[in-house]
This record gives sequence, C-alpha cells and structure tokens, in this order.
Amino acid sequence: MTLRHPNDVLFAGEKPFPVLPVVDHYAGSEKLMKKALQLQQELAHNNQPVFDITCDCEDGAHAGAEAEHAEMAAGLISGSDNRFGRVGARIHDITHPHWRQDLEILVYHAGQRLAFLTIPKVRSVDDARTQIDALRSIEAQCRISRPIPVHVLIETHGALRDAWEIAALPGVESLDFGLMDFVSGHHGAIPGSAMKSPGQFDHPLVARAKADIAAAALANGVVPSHNVTTEIKDTTVAADDARRARREFGYLRMWSIHPNQIMPIVEAMRPDFSEVQEATEILEAAQDKDWGPIQHAGRLHDRASYRYYWELLQRAQATGMNIPAGAARRFFSQS
Repeated sequence: MTLRHPNDVLFAGEKPFPVLPVVDHYAGSEKLMKKALQLQQELAHNNQPVFDITCDCEDGAHAGAEAEHAEMAAGLISGSDNRFGRVGARIHDITHPHWRQDLEILVYHAGQRLAFLTIPKVRSVDDARTQIDALRSIEAQCRISRPIPVHVLIETHGALRDAWEIAALPGVESLDFGLMDFVSGHHGAIPGSAMKSPGQFDHPLVARAKADIAAAALANGVVPSHNVTTEIKDTTVAADDARRARREFGYLRMWSIHPNQIMPIVEAMRPDFSEVQEATEILEAAQDKDWGPIQHAGRLHDRASYRYYWELLQRAQATGMNIPAGAARRFFSQS
C-alpha cells in the first residue's frame, strides 16, 4: 500500500494554511539587513531558516532617499546572500507619495525572490485592496507569475474594524498587529504602559484588539503575527511576550527588532516536545491506516485531530525542533 501524505488527504480542496517561520525580524539599514542575512544562515536548522527577514522601506528610509533605500533593499533580496528566499519588505503606507514607487522598485528588481510584502497603516479594507491591486498590476507588468504574498499591518481603528474583510482578501498571508500606533491612535485614552508588558496583555482595549485580529486571521486561513517587544536588553521579556501571545491569544508568529530577540522568541513559540512525540505516534499510525480512525493511548482519533497534529508537527519543524526520524522520513523528506 502506498502511504499517502497528510497534505494530500487532510486538506483536500481547502486553502492550505501557511506554515511560516515564527519570527519576522525587521531590519532598517543596509548594515542591519546584511547582518540579519548572515544570522539567518547561521541559525538555520537542516538547511531551513528559523526566522524571516523584513527589509523595512518605511521607517528605515530617510526622507528624500526613499528610492535609493528601496533599490538597496531589492538588491539584497535578489542577491546571493538571500540563500533561503525568506526575505520580504515593508513599503510606505497609502498616504505616503512613495508607496507605489516602492512597489515598482521592489517588484521590478526582486519580484522573483520576494517572500512577501507588508503594507502598513491601512485605514480600511479599501486601502488594503487598493495596494494589493496595485501590486498585482505591477507584477503583471514585470511578468511575475507568482502572486507575492501580502502581510497587512492592523494598527488603526478602521483596520481593526475591517480585520475580517482584510484577512479574506486574496493573497493576504498574515495579519500583523501594530501595537505602538494602535495605542497612540487612542489619543491618551490608553496609557503608555499598554505599549509594554504586562499592560499590553491586560488592558481591555488592547487585549480585545489582539484577540479580534487573531480570530479574523485564523478564521480566514491567515497567520496572526504579534507586535514587537521594545525591551532589547533583557531577552526574557521578548520570550515571555511570545509565550503569552502564543498561549493566551493564538498568535503563531512575532516580530523581532533586535537579533538577540530572535531565538528567545523561537524557543518560546515552539510546541511542547511531548506533544510533538504524541503527534508523531498518532500521524504514523493514521497513515498506516490510510487516515481512517485509530485508537491511541485509549483515545479515538480521526481526521479532525489528525489536522491538528499535522499542523503542530509542521510548526515544530519550522522552529528548528528535531523531528523524530520516522516522521521526518515519512512527512518531510520531500519538503
């Protein structure tokens, strides 16, 4: 009997859920981008990166030098140091006069290698749709056949209101929470303490936003990505934030803004090893039964639980965990 892969059985006819590295590392200058590319190679596990890089063409670009900055970022994205093809870019927001030129430069020079494009400060689903439509038009002009995935920053009142519609737009891969701008947009009604922990998890308005964004993303097959931790010296803060974001709010990915934050976030977001072992045993037994119902440790399992454990196993691999040899051979040998 030919053993069928879980991707061929468990999600037939459904939109596949993106399996992304759990860290999205932001770099604004050429020096920091190059350092991030080097670190991405050093930390790779089994020739797979454990974090993505976003070249920041918004906050990273000096006023008046937007084109030069985007061209520099495009050169690095299309260059040989981008070994894994897991580098994206953030463009300017829709109110900035350079946002479309950002797209033109990045897609023309690096469209074949861009892992994703992030659009910030959208005020509504119409803003997101306008920028995505422009991206698709530029892709067509540049003869880029692969639609570049889009990550949308939810950091305004309007974007939060339209989060479900934004998540449902074709091509959207991630909803990212922009905590700092979200708090600032409340004109002092939310205290500054909510820009860091524990306030960011405890203040009702911020906690509601986090939960709403995660719910909208997950319901639409999109990855919810958690905001930055501004504390860069004490790495346990970033780890604790990642752990709370994952366990309490369902976030599957988080931004980092300093290299020292990357591995603490990765480790905090890894599945528990005991669950990985259980997932391996269940999936191997299910595959042997051609994905019919099985019993494991006295409990019945079917395709509903198989989906849960398969996605858990994929997240474990994406965080650099050592997958049991049998599962690695059965499920990941061709990935």
